[in-house]
Amino acid sequence: MSSIWRTNKWAPWLACLAALAPLSAQQPADKQQRDLRVEKDTAPASVSTQPPPVSIPRSYALVVGIANYQNLPAAKQLQFPERDAESIYSILISTEGGNFHAENVHKLVGPKATLAALRHELEEWLPSVTKDDDRVLIYFAGHGFVSGGKAYLAPYDIDLNHIVNTAYPMDALGRDIGTKIKGKWKVLLTDSCHSGAINPDADVQLINGTLNNLNKSLFSLTASRDRERSFESKDWGGGHGIFTYYVVKGLEGEADESGDGIVTADELAEYVHRNVREATGGQQNPTFDRSSFDTNMMLSYVPSNVKPGAPPAPKFGTMVVEANMSDVEVFVDGKSVGVLTKGTPITLPGLLPGAHTIKGVKMGYEPDGPREEMVYPGQETTVSIKILIAKRRSKAALDAVDEGLKYYSKGFAENYKKAATYFEKALQIDPTYSQAALYLGRTYNALFEEEKAEQYFRKAVEIDPDYVEAHASFAGMLLDIGNTDEAIRQLTTAVDRDPGYAMSWYLLAEAYRLKEAYPQSIEAARKAIQLTPNKAEAHFWLAESLRLSGRYDESESEYQQYLKLSDFDSKLAGQLNYYVLGYLTGFGKKKRAAQQDIWKDLRSLAYFGLCDAERKESHFDQAITYCEKSLGYAADDPYVHLALGLALEKKAQQNGIVEMLPAARQHFATMLALNSDLAEADLARKNIANIDAFLKSR
Repeated sequence: MSSIWRTNKWAPWLACLAALAPLSAQQPADKQQRDLRVEKDTAPASVSTQPPPVSIPRSYALVVGIANYQNLPAAKQLQFPERDAESIYSILISTEGGNFHAENVHKLVGPKATLAALRHELEEWLPSVTKDDDRVLIYFAGHGFVSGGKAYLAPYDIDLNHIVNTAYPMDALGRDIGTKIKGKWKVLLTDSCHSGAINPDADVQLINGTLNNLNKSLFSLTASRDRERSFESKDWGGGHGIFTYYVVKGLEGEADESGDGIVTADELAEYVHRNVREATGGQQNPTFDRSSFDTNMMLSYVPSNVKPGAPPAPKFGTMVVEANMSDVEVFVDGKSVGVLTKGTPITLPGLLPGAHTIKGVKMGYEPDGPREEMVYPGQETTVSIKILIAKRRSKAALDAVDEGLKYYSKGFAENYKKAATYFEKALQIDPTYSQAALYLGRTYNALFEEEKAEQYFRKAVEIDPDYVEAHASFAGMLLDIGNTDEAIRQLTTAVDRDPGYAMSWYLLAEAYRLKEAYPQSIEAARKAIQLTPNKAEAHFWLAESLRLSGRYDESESEYQQYLKLSDFDSKLAGQLNYYVLGYLTGFGKKKRAAQQDIWKDLRSLAYFGLCDAERKESHFDQAITYCEKSLGYAADDPYVHLALGLALEKKAQQNGIVEMLPAARQHFATMLALNSDLAEADLARKNIANIDAFLKSR
């Protein structure tokens, strides 16, 4: 922790950052995606597998950048090495980057980077502080020159007429790293015109090969081969050397191909070499020797880049079916599963989670169904078949619906199109067949043909105003297309006709939440949970509305309950209907097209809710953890990046942890890159400017 941060010198910066904090409560325009008025939790609960803790060694670094040289003519001055050095410094001290303590990173920029200063840092400071288990990094951006067959790094006060006496020999740098500076992981990054001359230098290879401790290694990544130029341009990040630009991007997490949040030496080397070579058309080729370093050497750790582990496979569910009459044949997903006797239910274990089509048939009577019944993972669902009305439908209409259901249950566009032809045939035979109209509406909804879907949903409820399942399914489609008011009307009708139909209450909870009618949403969600306690999404909408009402403690337990109940791989449930009908309706047609994405999106939303609640209660450590988890599921969500940036910034203010400011800045920048038109964009820009000014002044 930097002692400088805690002095009065930096009080104006703290006050400026603090003054901006209230703006974080502004509400975004798209309420369905995120709401920054939303808000607490205690320690993160173990609702999913946690990655093992990452051990970061004690670390030291020297960062050098020289653009304008004291004794060089104008033609030999550079533009961007000092900006490069500032960027490297920022990513090194970032808690989502190198994780170096700020006081352990010395920076020599411009006139401060004299030959004497270089010698002091390399030959006195680093040898005096480093130990065998440390990580050490040296970065140099500036000119490199060759004289008498030897390569030199150019300090600020170099004299080209006396290079040997006024420049720092690259072979001496290699010997410093190999013999004077201790550490198990040693990193050398050089971005200079002839920086490649250092890496296949025989002295460096000899030193590295004679290290007694096999855990010690040198990772030398240089900007170019020994006869190549190192390019710089404003085209890269507004002004950088191309090598450094990709080093920083890689350390920010772009090089993390494994998705474990750790950028290793091997990953960074491959990433930088590939991108620099491609960007320069092969004119610049960063060099490294794979045999000379530990390829698993950790160069940065970006916890928000950690991808969630694979969720558990779905647990099978059980359906218990009972009937009000004997001799009722039961069909599940179009297949006969047995004949019921009144008072003697049948148990059907091993069903995949999701919506299943149930139908009860008795000779001489109208069938009960087809209708959708949900099976939840690891749970038992009781289904009651009621045979009430003497048969009145023609066999041809019934057969057409049965044939349509065979295709409908298979999912995918081609099957839905075939199913639609059979449902339409059934309606032509019998225009009063409400089930055929309902399934035709569902089929067109699955095909994203909303006008036709609405036409047939309306027809189903016009034929049978008491058809609760049709009202609820219609409402789900209306939520998909943003017609929340009409959805509420349909759902209100449904709960009036059958208060025990849980799907209506769950969708009402969602609809009222979207309308910001939080008390009504809370009431509806509680009724849905009362009817089906393990309905994960009802807990989610309850948590949302509790949080938005300022009832943070209650909301936390509901978010955690949702995360617990949904901790299985929904994609493997196997049926698109699991997402379309009564499960995740209301999340938008494009979302439904990618089943796994919906599951990830909901978990991201839940972790975001926990993050925002913790942030509002000034529990910044927990908030940071939850926002990082949220990004693991949805890395492109600008609101999560903003919330995480604010939490990191406030943690830096609260505890004087300078290292958190670069991480905060990166998330603000990512938020702007994703969507610079959000209402909160000005807040992000102001905070970036303040952080940049503070870090540059150190």
